Amino acid sequence: MSVNGKKVLHMDRNPYYGGESSSITPLEELYKRFELTDSPPESMGRGRDWNVDLIPKFLMANGQLVKMLLYTEVTRYLDFKVVEGSFVYKGGKIYKVPSTETEALASNLMGMFEKRRFRKFLVFVANFDENDPKTFEGVDPKVTTMKDVYKKFDLGQDVIDFTGHALALYRTDDYLDVPCLETINRIKLYSESLARYGKSPYLYPLYGLGELPQGFARLSAIYGGTYMLNKPVEEIVMEDGHVVGVKSEGEVARCKQLICDPSYIQDRVRKAGQVIRVICILSHPIKNTNDANSCQIIIPQNQVNRKSDIYVCMISYAHNVAAQGKYIAIVSTTVETSEPEAEIEPALELLEPIDQKFVSLSDLYEPTDDGTESQIFASSAYDATTHFETTCNDIKDIYKRMTGSDFDFENMKFRVCGSDSFCSCPSLS
Repeated sequence: MSVNGKKVLHMDRNPYYGGESSSITPLEELYKRFELTDSPPESMGRGRDWNVDLIPKFLMANGQLVKMLLYTEVTRYLDFKVVEGSFVYKGGKIYKVPSTETEALASNLMGMFEKRRFRKFLVFVANFDENDPKTFEGVDPKVTTMKDVYKKFDLGQDVIDFTGHALALYRTDDYLDVPCLETINRIKLYSESLARYGKSPYLYPLYGLGELPQGFARLSAIYGGTYMLNKPVEEIVMEDGHVVGVKSEGEVARCKQLICDPSYIQDRVRKAGQVIRVICILSHPIKNTNDANSCQIIIPQNQVNRKSDIYVCMISYAHNVAAQGKYIAIVSTTVETSEPEAEIEPALELLEPIDQKFVSLSDLYEPTDDGTESQIFASSAYDATTHFETTCNDIKDIYKRMTGSDFDFENMKFRVCGSDSFCSCPSLS
């Protein structure tokens, strides 16, 4: 909005950037936040060495957030590391996710004949171009369901599980009965992201995800945006059904439009579910991940008789978010029963032994209207996914509702860079 010439005032009731998706430092602050009476033991090292994300997410290397960061040049404030591995859970064990033809042929996830069929499927996806019917191989991307595509390549249930959940990154199996175009594009995004850096399709910023909102705040400031931390919001001021200002500490900042997260407007949002997240501090890498200092593990719902997947994100001292030799693994899933902690037991078993656990339950809120009348535009709460694609879709949707036009990366790039050349790549250490 600042880049587009809008006058922006950014208020935050918290003393830190990023709201729900901030990174907490020092470690003592995390203990306080989760109301633990003990202080961190000495074995945890210096409190200042920790930056613990409250909501775990990775960036798809070729995904929307990286494009936003590149086009807006927020990358100048950030350094990234490639996440070392992507794994999937099958029958109580974890396996590397095969996403190239070579990996498919070498994977222990499948039998020999299944490998060949999966390899053919990957070649089909890689060559698929929605603008070139010659690449369709009898599939109509707008009509043929994904279930039928799997049937065409004679893929078994286990392969369908990891393709849909670890490559296309769906949280449930609802996608199977929908036309296949989006799923094919999701698998292509995974493969293209993987092709950029090799080890996995994911990137993670040094010093934690809290660096992202700070980077955007700095960019906004360059374009005249004002940022106020520690600013309580007492009232959202309305006239004739439209927002006209925000009252804080007795003063009213007047505005024509307001963007906020659901916690600021409880009367305009509805609860759409719950997410459980468990932050686990470890003194060891996760078993069977080749001692990776960062990885993602997806437990497909069918493997543990659930309706939604369980995710594990793991990062470590290598990303300047933990003391030397320490690892942070965060488990998350959509709550389905009255015993959320029992639901994530299969993931916690993979992490044993665990030095310290921090358990949080978050209500998922979504706005009840599109904001065009009131001019109050609320984001949706962060879901259980471990990438930013759904969040970026939400941001683009808010942008469209506010401005009436689609968020255009090309236009954004031109306005920020002042040139048509592609911006430099995120700096990778």
